[in-house]
Amino acid sequence: MEQKHLKGLGLVLVATLVITGCGGLGKMNKYASTITYTVDPNPLIVKGDTVHVAINGNFPGKYFYKKAQVELTPTIVTGTDGMVETNGVWAPKSGTESPMKMAGFQGEKAAGNYTVVPYETGKSFSYSDQVPYQPAMEQSQLMLKILGKQGKKEKPFDPIKLADGVITTPYLMMNDDKVIMAKDNFVRVTNHSMSATINYLVASDVVRPTELKDADAKAMADFLKANAKNERIVLTGAVIDGFASPEGEIKMNDGLADKRDVSGKRWLQGEMARNKYAKAKNDSMYTLNPRGEDWEGFRSAMQASSFKDKDLVLRVLEMYPDVDKRESEIKNMAATYTEIAEDILPKLRRSEVVLNYDKVGYSDEELAQLSKTSPDSLNVEELLKAAANAANDVNEQLRIYKECERVHPTDYRASNNIGCIYYAQNKMAEAEAQFQKANSIQDNPISTNNLAAIVRQKGDRKKAMEMLKKSTSAGPEVKYNMGLINIQNGDYASANSNMSGTNDFNAALAKLLGGDAAGAQSILQQSADKDSAKGHYLMAIIGARLNNGDLVRNELGMAVKQEPALGDKAKKDLEFRAFKDNLGF
Repeated sequence: MEQKHLKGLGLVLVATLVITGCGGLGKMNKYASTITYTVDPNPLIVKGDTVHVAINGNFPGKYFYKKAQVELTPTIVTGTDGMVETNGVWAPKSGTESPMKMAGFQGEKAAGNYTVVPYETGKSFSYSDQVPYQPAMEQSQLMLKILGKQGKKEKPFDPIKLADGVITTPYLMMNDDKVIMAKDNFVRVTNHSMSATINYLVASDVVRPTELKDADAKAMADFLKANAKNERIVLTGAVIDGFASPEGEIKMNDGLADKRDVSGKRWLQGEMARNKYAKAKNDSMYTLNPRGEDWEGFRSAMQASSFKDKDLVLRVLEMYPDVDKRESEIKNMAATYTEIAEDILPKLRRSEVVLNYDKVGYSDEELAQLSKTSPDSLNVEELLKAAANAANDVNEQLRIYKECERVHPTDYRASNNIGCIYYAQNKMAEAEAQFQKANSIQDNPISTNNLAAIVRQKGDRKKAMEMLKKSTSAGPEVKYNMGLINIQNGDYASANSNMSGTNDFNAALAKLLGGDAAGAQSILQQSADKDSAKGHYLMAIIGARLNNGDLVRNELGMAVKQEPALGDKAKKDLEFRAFKDNLGF
C-alpha cells in the first residue's frame, strides 16, 4: 500500500463551499466547514505534563450573521470515536473530554463583549491554551465544539475534528537518576620526611656527641633503628645542607660549609649502617648542598631578636650587598656584635639533615583480609578502599561499608555509599534514610544529589531541582539529573545543555525532543541502550522523524521481538502514523 506522509505539524481544513448570502444559525452551522483552522502541533504533543494547543483560524466574509454569537471550545476527546449528539448535546461517543477555554465571537449587531467579526470581510483569529495530560489522551482527538447563539436561541453546531491524538514520546524517559558513590582518598604510597640539625663549634666540622642527644637527632636515629626491618618504610634519599656563620673569610667559610655537609652525611650514613640498611653505602642516596655563609639565616634571626640595635643591623644588610663590608659595619657596633656572636652566630654553624622516606600501605589483599579479621585497625580511607575493591560482590561491599560506618561514625561517606547500594537494589526507603544520615553527619553535595534523585522520583521536581542547584560541585552526575527534570518540564534546550557529552538513552531522547533527530541517532548509536527494547523503539521514532521507513520497520521489529507489548504501543503511537500500514507486525 502506498504510504501517505504528513509533512509539518499543521493540519489545514480548507474551505470548499462559498457562502453567497447571510442567514441564521442554521446556515452558519451548515457552512461551518468554510471556516479554516490550522492546528500546531498536529498531532498534539505532551510537553511538561501538559498538552499545548495553538489554533489559527479564519471566518470568511459573508459568513458571520450580524446578530449571531459563536462560542468555540477546543476539546480533547479520549478514544477515537469522536462525538455524538444526544438531545441536542454533543458528547464523546466513548471516553472522556477535556475542554479548553472558550473563545467567543459575535456579529456586528450582536449584543455582547465577544470579538466582533465583520460580515463583509470576515476575520482571522489566533487561539492558544493547554490542559493537563492524562494517559488516555494518547488515543484521542482534538474536537472543536461550537455553540451558536442569537438572542435567546442557542444551537450546537456539528463539532469539527481538528487533530488526532497526543504524542507522548517525552514519557519514554528512563528513571535513571545518577547517584554518586563517595570516593576514598586512600594512597598506597605516601611521601614523608624528617629533619635534624647538627650545630658545630666555630671553625669546626666535628659532630659533637652532645649534639646527637638533641631531640631531633635522637628522633632520627630512633626512627632508623625502629624501622630497619619494616618493609612498609622505604628510604628514598637524604639531603644535607651545610652552612657557615657569616664571619671571617668567605673562602674559609665556604670550605667549612662543604665539610659540614660531609660530616652530616657521615653521621647519617653511620646510623644507617649501624642498623644494616642496604642503601647506607649508596652515594646516590645522599645529596650534599654546601650553602656557604648563611646571611639569610642571619637576617631572619635578627628580625626575630629583641636586640637594641636590631633595626640598624637590618639596615646595614640592605645598604651593603658586599658581605665583607656588611661584616665590617656590624663589627663596628661593638656591644651589639658581642650579643650577635653569643646568641645568633652559633646557631648558623650547622648542617641540616633531611631524611626522605615512603610509607607503603596495605595491599588490596591485605585490606580485604583485615576488613574481615580486624576492621577496627583500619583507618577510614583503608576501609573505604577495601569496600571499593569489593565492587563485584555487592554483599561483601555492603558488609565493609557497614563496618566503616560503625568504626568511623563521623565520616559521612560510608553511610552515603550504603545508600547507593540500596538505591541500585531499588530499596528506595532504605536508600533515602542512608542519604539523610550521611547529610546529618556532614552536609555534603554528594548525598544531597542522591537525595534529589529520590525526591524527583517521588514527583517533587521543583524541590529536586533546588537540591541539585546546591550540589553542582559533586560531579557531572548532577547536571545529568538536572537534565531529567528539564525533559519532564519540557525545557529541551536546557536538557541538551545539561546532558552534553553523555551518550545514553535519555540524552538521545532530549536531543530528539529538541528537534535534532540526526543528533539523537548519533547519540543512541553510541549508547549502551541501543540494543535494548526501549532503545530500538526510540531509534524507530528517530527513523519516523527522519522519514526513514526501513529504519522504522527494522528497529520496531527488534523492539517487539524483545518486548511484544511494544507492538500494541507502536500501533497506537502517532509517531508512526505515516507508517502504520507498513509496520510489519
